[in-house]
Amino acid sequence: MLYIYNSFARKKEAFHPLDEKNVRFYLCGPTVYDRIHLGNCRPFVVFDTFFRLLKLLYPKVTYVRNITDVDDKIIIRAAKRNICIDALTKETTDFYHQDLAKLNILPPTFEPKATEHIAEMIEMIKKLIKAGHAYEADGHVLFHVPSMKDYGQLSRLDSEAIIAGARVEVASYKKDAADFILWKPAKEGEPGWDSPWGKGRPGWHIECSAMSEKYLGAQFDIHGGGNDLTFPHHENELAQSCCAHGFSAKEGFAQYWMHNGMLNIKGEKMSKSLGNFFTAAEIFEKYPGEVVRLMLLSAHYRKPLDGSFDNLDQAYENMNRFYTALRQYKDVQAEILYNQSFIKALEDDLNTPEALSLMHEITTNLNKAETEEQKAHYKGELLACGKILGLFEQEEDEWFRWQPAHQKESLSEKEIEALIEERNQAKRDKNWSLADEIRDKLFAQDILLEDGAEGTLWRYKRSGHIS
Repeated sequence: MLYIYNSFARKKEAFHPLDEKNVRFYLCGPTVYDRIHLGNCRPFVVFDTFFRLLKLLYPKVTYVRNITDVDDKIIIRAAKRNICIDALTKETTDFYHQDLAKLNILPPTFEPKATEHIAEMIEMIKKLIKAGHAYEADGHVLFHVPSMKDYGQLSRLDSEAIIAGARVEVASYKKDAADFILWKPAKEGEPGWDSPWGKGRPGWHIECSAMSEKYLGAQFDIHGGGNDLTFPHHENELAQSCCAHGFSAKEGFAQYWMHNGMLNIKGEKMSKSLGNFFTAAEIFEKYPGEVVRLMLLSAHYRKPLDGSFDNLDQAYENMNRFYTALRQYKDVQAEILYNQSFIKALEDDLNTPEALSLMHEITTNLNKAETEEQKAHYKGELLACGKILGLFEQEEDEWFRWQPAHQKESLSEKEIEALIEERNQAKRDKNWSLADEIRDKLFAQDILLEDGAEGTLWRYKRSGHIS
């Protein structure tokens, strides 16, 4: 049985999908105006892992992760760079997909773009106006918050906090200070679409409501995202979608809400506005993508996580341990074998810290295995763990020969292998001083040698973390 902490109910609940044959869930994707940073990666990794778990547990999973490609930030950034908006969003979307690929993130079932769903947004706004939940004023269309009696049940903020955190200006044309924009007029030079209210563009919140309905229906199972989106974005999505179809907040839209905690730097949320961030691309120059993924799964998804380089280094060492065991038994034939305790940990509200602890136990068992049957069993379990967590996507030797960008000026693999053979000959000749000299020469080039029963293996070492 899968259990999820439902942010709406504020408690852990047994998961009962609306349709056992097709679990449907939605994740808020990026606004494509800039490279994603390390903190942005956390929800993508968390919910990709959840997607993998759902695919194991249910016959069909429909996963929607949108792209916001029309937004004030996009307009401002394009103007600053003196390029057209389409060029900016295409470039940034390509970078985004490249970064996700390095994190071994699976493509969603659907990845809708906001600009391709304007018609659906207009139709939903029409429904809200007709139902008395929205109104037109001064070229804008706004959602009237007091029209929804149970508005605010997701975030549970009081009226003053709702107004303070609404992120919209208190304009003279608003009936209530908490009302938020569904449609706004397009200024000169801005992108715009024809609508019953004039040429304009959608507000941020209506995008996700319209796209989730198109691909998942008016009611679906799970909505995910960072806890910084709970208000106003998710609260307003909930309001729009429920009011457009006459549902109460409790019965309508997503049946379960899942929110991940923030990635922090020295106690503060990592964000572009605070300037305390590293882009994912910068991190990938220093660490393999699998290390970043493992680090992001090292804490429970609902808890804050310190995005420190110490934590990345620890994840690097853990990945080395896993890959060392797999390399040692690379010739052992093994089939994927799911460890039930590992699965049970993930079924308990995606408890990845517990799952990773069990993964280390399995690795220890593999390292201690004596019979071929034991080796195949524990290797199969370790590979299954990696399959669900999105790890072990490369060959063992490829893993150990990965180099950080600043270490690319090194010996070629052919030169390394030649030196290792020279060292092996020196050892056969009992010329220990020459053997040590060659080892030290390779170490100076950030190359570690590991002598074992199957000969000498080598890998690159990391020369300290960045800070």
